[in-house]
Amino acid sequence: MSFPQTALARYTEDEYLAIERESEERHRYLDGEILLMAGESPQHADASTNLTAEIRNQLKGTPCRLWTKDTKVRSGPLPKKGHSTKGLYSYPDGVIVCGEPQFLDEHQDVVINPKVIIEVLSPSTEAFDCNEKFRRYRMFNPSLTDYLLVAQDKFVIQHFAKRDDGQWLIAASVTDLSDSVHIASINCTLQLAEVYDRVSFPEEEA
Repeated sequence: MSFPQTALARYTEDEYLAIERESEERHRYLDGEILLMAGESPQHADASTNLTAEIRNQLKGTPCRLWTKDTKVRSGPLPKKGHSTKGLYSYPDGVIVCGEPQFLDEHQDVVINPKVIIEVLSPSTEAFDCNEKFRRYRMFNPSLTDYLLVAQDKFVIQHFAKRDDGQWLIAASVTDLSDSVHIASINCTLQLAEVYDRVSFPEEEA
């Protein structure tokens, strides 16, 4: 099922969710606007797969679990009103939930208590992921403690972490394959060499 293509269309949250659950494609929702998500590049796919493998192995035996890019996260004003057009529904590349998952409704396809969110940056979404999306994550997801941005065109991982006083800081910004990022809240360490294993940047392929 596809969304009607009208320039001025604005959908409520309930309208978006009803149609999205029948759609064969993934769409992001932002303040009433529905945006088709583009397919991923080989670099994006490899980095995402590597991240999943590294994190899953380290979370075994812990109360935390990793869900990948087909899980929606809601970031919007509360209490939720079905007729509202204010809010964000996104599909992060990685969502880590610790303890009992909390869902928006009985469909159990929208998570509202993410602890760690990981985004593999794409050229078309990088500015949004780094700015407005992160602002909304911070504002509307109080359970969130860590946000990671992983570049797909160079060796760069940025890690933002929330302090005990609620302030966010840059915990790490690493650019060398010998570097690593430690996510203390889930006791997980990501080695850049593993995250970027088999990832060939476009200029290298050329």
